[in-house]
Amino acid sequence: MQSRGFPSDFLTELKRKNDLVSIASNYVQLQQKGRRFWACCPFHSEKTPSFSINNEDGIYYCFGCKESGDVIKFVEKMENLDFMDAVKFLAERAGMEVPELQDSDPRKQSKKLKERVLSALDFTYKHYMENLYNKDAKKAQDYIKLRKFTRRELEDFKIGYSKNRFDVVEYLSSKGFSEEEMLQAGICSKKDGRLIDVIAERLVFPIFNSFGECIGFSARALEKTEFAKYKNTAETIVFQKGKVVFGINILKAQKQQHLLDKIILVEGQMDVIAMHKAGFKCTVACMGTALTKDHVNELKRYNENIYLCFDVDGAGVKATLRAIDMFRNENVNLKVVKLTGGKDPDEVLNNLGKDKLQEMIDDALPYMDFLIEYYQNQYNLENAEERGRFVKEILSQIKKLGSEILFEPYLEKVRDLTKIPLDILRRDINAAPNERVIKFQPEKPAMQVQTSDEKAVKFILASLLHKCEFVDARIDYSKLLEGFEKYLDIIKENLPLSAIFDIDGASDDAFLMDLVNFNFSTFEEDAPRYFKECLWKVAEQALKKNQEKLNEAYKTSENVDERVGIARKLGKLAMQLKNKSMEEFYVRG
Repeated sequence: MQSRGFPSDFLTELKRKNDLVSIASNYVQLQQKGRRFWACCPFHSEKTPSFSINNEDGIYYCFGCKESGDVIKFVEKMENLDFMDAVKFLAERAGMEVPELQDSDPRKQSKKLKERVLSALDFTYKHYMENLYNKDAKKAQDYIKLRKFTRRELEDFKIGYSKNRFDVVEYLSSKGFSEEEMLQAGICSKKDGRLIDVIAERLVFPIFNSFGECIGFSARALEKTEFAKYKNTAETIVFQKGKVVFGINILKAQKQQHLLDKIILVEGQMDVIAMHKAGFKCTVACMGTALTKDHVNELKRYNENIYLCFDVDGAGVKATLRAIDMFRNENVNLKVVKLTGGKDPDEVLNNLGKDKLQEMIDDALPYMDFLIEYYQNQYNLENAEERGRFVKEILSQIKKLGSEILFEPYLEKVRDLTKIPLDILRRDINAAPNERVIKFQPEKPAMQVQTSDEKAVKFILASLLHKCEFVDARIDYSKLLEGFEKYLDIIKENLPLSAIFDIDGASDDAFLMDLVNFNFSTFEEDAPRYFKECLWKVAEQALKKNQEKLNEAYKTSENVDERVGIARKLGKLAMQLKNKSMEEFYVRG
């Protein structure tokens, strides 16, 4: 049997060698309570643990955000990988060889293309690095001297040079790469029917993922140009800017060496390199795009201490405010570095040196203190009208903290700035409208048996799936639960719960996930009795539906014998309903 392109016994063995608790403990702090392990959910912000692992079945479930899955899905989400790469990740960890996908599986072509794209990018960045030391790379070498890059920075960031439009095309062709593969990798584009290097004659900064694989490039012009000073290669099967953090591979190495006590987030790759050169090796940047949820999730799993160190211009302040909104409910210790003596970290280092920048980092403001200071500078607090606008603005920010205990110290600061009594500020913050939170509500699957009670059906199916002892083996469930054949077929497969996640689309089926993660503990000793009640509730509705059909048939029939037969059936149905008999749904033969 194949599961998502792989033999099911391979996936079973993969999960056995990568038990969920051992994997999850690398990302969250687990505490065992009874048969389950608990932690604060890594997928949403919370202070009370609601993330639960059932290690016997190899599945997790969050009672808060309803996220669930097996060890493969956990790695997919935590490492920002697709299914194939998560399998590869776990197989390497367990020392297992990943079997070939079937030729007919469409994922095989996708996997092959991805491997070829990564291979082309790997060859390319190494070729660019070699170019940097050639005599015809004088422009790039002069720029490197100007920026005072040492051999260490060149090696750490694999900096290279693209010398002309056709060099890398010819080089990759000699290595056996096709035009289509070069285009798919984002390295080249077509002009006048001919392939050209899209970042020709620029200093090249390869972009790596957390596994050290080159996934794209950013390049800087070395002469005045009508085009952008910095240029990124196009998004591809392996490179999506909204998910990429520049320097994440070095950050990961710092964490693995237990050297990571914070993350400093800056705006651009030149700032990252300058910061690394000065010894701030915990520095990363987004790839020329606004901070996204994917960036936030990627960063917070490495360290909870996040320092925003953006440029001091209008765009930098705007980026800081947006980043605060993105991080504020993510259980991180968020601070803002106030730069002086330069417009960005690189300039501050050149003007004042690393010791002064270290002082600024040490003096970084907790984000709410930064917001109070920022809004204080936007208004004239000597003016009554502007003071009122300041108070309204900052109270709305304080209220986002979500707890009255957290409000108090900041309300005191507002009182000191405005001379407005605390009791008035407390009254106003409690009267302020709550921040509107839009929660995603997954679409409910269409229930084919609209007359059946959904809770009863769900309890019966969950009991069957979890092989509960009180399940009545006499019942023909395919007859009782008409319209739910899809779920009954899965139950008949008798799969381990974790193997259900190997079925294509299973984790996207909200109803099926409810069955997998059904919480029987709320029923305690009443579960057997409740199961019987659910059986009868569903059976009763089915019998009454049949009764309605027979009554209609009796009214419209003009054949006496036929009416007598219908009457007998109606009589039998009446007795079954009166006696709560399940006879109609017993297994025949």
